[in-house]
Amino acid sequence: MVQLREIEPQFQNLGVQLLAISPDQPSKLKETIDKHKLGFRLLSDSDMAAAQSFRVAYRLDDATLAQLKKHGIDVEAASGQKHHMLPVPAVFLVATNGVIQFEYVNPDYQVRLDSELLLAAAKIVLKR
Repeated sequence: MVQLREIEPQFQNLGVQLLAISPDQPSKLKETIDKHKLGFRLLSDSDMAAAQSFRVAYRLDDATLAQLKKHGIDVEAASGQKHHMLPVPAVFLVATNGVIQFEYVNPDYQVRLDSELLLAAAKIVLKR
């Protein structure tokens, strides 16, 4: 989120709208927006409908849920749901006609798309 915040002005200059989708319920999103001082729109997908549509949703097994709870992460409390699902971190560039023009999906949540690469991809997509 912080990387996106840093490049948001460049996206705005290109005329690209930046949206982020979170599995957290709406009441939790304000905390994230305030904590990271986000200027772009952060949408709730607590029912995981968008993540499932983008085919990046996965279900957590009981052992993983228990491990997350040990680290203070309560998936049910965050989403307000009992589906025990999370999205794989992903980035999509979507044209105004709804067609995905670029995607980056990596199951390793520690490996994120470099913001400069994302900006370069957006510039290429806009030239099409």
